[in-house]
Amino acid sequence: MSPAACALLRDTFVDSVLLMSATRAMVEGEGVEWATAVMATPANVSALISEGVPATALEGASANDLALAVRADSEAVASAVLDRGRDALFAERPAQPATRERAAARTVEEAVAAIPGANVAIVSVTGEYAALAAHHALTAGLHVLLFSDHVTLEEEVELKDRAASLGRLVMGPGAGTAILGGTGLGFANVVGPGRVGVVAAAGTGAQEVSSLLDRWGAGVSQVIGIGGRDLSAAVGGRMARVAIEALDADRGTDAILLVSKPPAEEVARALLGTPRSKPLVASVLGVAPDLDVAPGVELTGTLEQGVIRTLGVLGLPTPDPGRGLAGHVEAACRGLPPGRTAVRGLFSGGTLCYEAQLILAPHVGRVYSNAPVAKADGLPAPAGSHVCLDLGEEEYTQGRPHPMIDPEARLALLREQGADPATAVVLLDVVLGHGSHPDPAGVLAPACAELSADPEGPRVVAYVLGTRDDPQGYGRQRAILEEVGCIVTATAARAAHAAAAIALRRPELAAADPG
Repeated sequence: MSPAACALLRDTFVDSVLLMSATRAMVEGEGVEWATAVMATPANVSALISEGVPATALEGASANDLALAVRADSEAVASAVLDRGRDALFAERPAQPATRERAAARTVEEAVAAIPGANVAIVSVTGEYAALAAHHALTAGLHVLLFSDHVTLEEEVELKDRAASLGRLVMGPGAGTAILGGTGLGFANVVGPGRVGVVAAAGTGAQEVSSLLDRWGAGVSQVIGIGGRDLSAAVGGRMARVAIEALDADRGTDAILLVSKPPAEEVARALLGTPRSKPLVASVLGVAPDLDVAPGVELTGTLEQGVIRTLGVLGLPTPDPGRGLAGHVEAACRGLPPGRTAVRGLFSGGTLCYEAQLILAPHVGRVYSNAPVAKADGLPAPAGSHVCLDLGEEEYTQGRPHPMIDPEARLALLREQGADPATAVVLLDVVLGHGSHPDPAGVLAPACAELSADPEGPRVVAYVLGTRDDPQGYGRQRAILEEVGCIVTATAARAAHAAAAIALRRPELAAADPG
């Protein structure tokens, strides 16, 4: 491992959105093994030291200090990378104003006064200050996208109760995706306008359904991210109710699509048992399929089927995302050694990891994960097991960029799983859109090509989440992976079915209805 270089910028607070931008700029280019831009919290300092940053370079660091760190082939490359990080961080900051009247706002109230038409605040500050900043935004009459995480459950409930009483939205905490009035916030794809309003307690779930709605001709009216804990028993669906009611009253919305990771069943029952004036389709992963729902509410088990049902209630043509896939799977099964039976999923999207587990388990049996649907299926996994990893979880991002920003974080695991003689298929997601790496397929392709070059090695099934107008180019990203031998599917659910079909040597499973 090459030695790490570090630049510590004292008393320089930068929000997480800008940190992601700086990290993305740093990891690009030749000769970079690893790079990151983080605030120097105790946890991050510990992670940086574990990556080889000398403890002396971080002596006296505090959570208000900014750390740029890199491991590279040479000192010259490392120096250039640190410079790129500084440029990315500070090039986006406005020049110092010449007059007092032009000074940057230092409070929410000053910002509202400077931009009288603003109605949404994006809060992206250290978790301990995030709830207070969100309260200030509500007081100023703004809806809130609470990008920050590490907000307590008590604070979340208090914020959402207050927002509901004010007729406002609190999207989050940890809400990474929203599209409001045609403007994407956080990790969002470029989607066209349409008649479907999305409420999502799942970030990549929101991206998946909005991208499918765009690709299949429906588009979206709004995408309201409400935070992954909203449908938990503790939060009780507080913001889901407000968001659904808002879309039910919205003249530009004709149908509502609710997306969630596994919820508390009592919360799902209360939310879906309430009649609405507009059709509501619920892609609520992991909920019992026989759950009682109100008239006009449809329940589906996958994101793919949620979109297809939504198209159906609008009277729009519905696609066949499994068309032709069984033939590709049949070809992939030829020559695969009988000892290769395990599915290994390496995900950048947490919702897609959950969905894959739910699709795989009825066919292949237990699927182990660091973010398991069932607690009994947590890690470590026995040798030869089926495993799906959410690489966006904290244990994989401590001191490192999210895999949607830096796909190289998956390369070592991709090669490691490929070398395991039990692995039949490696399952990957590739997430496009604003905030993601400019060429994720290009980064992953060489390692995928190495696996495909071995006729007795594991097969690679990949799904590209995106739209034709995303900056990375949806068609180009698919083509890159297809050219190196990957099976590239039309939806995330279909990728999980294809993986099961390869592991079991049953090509017909690839075309099965995901439910």
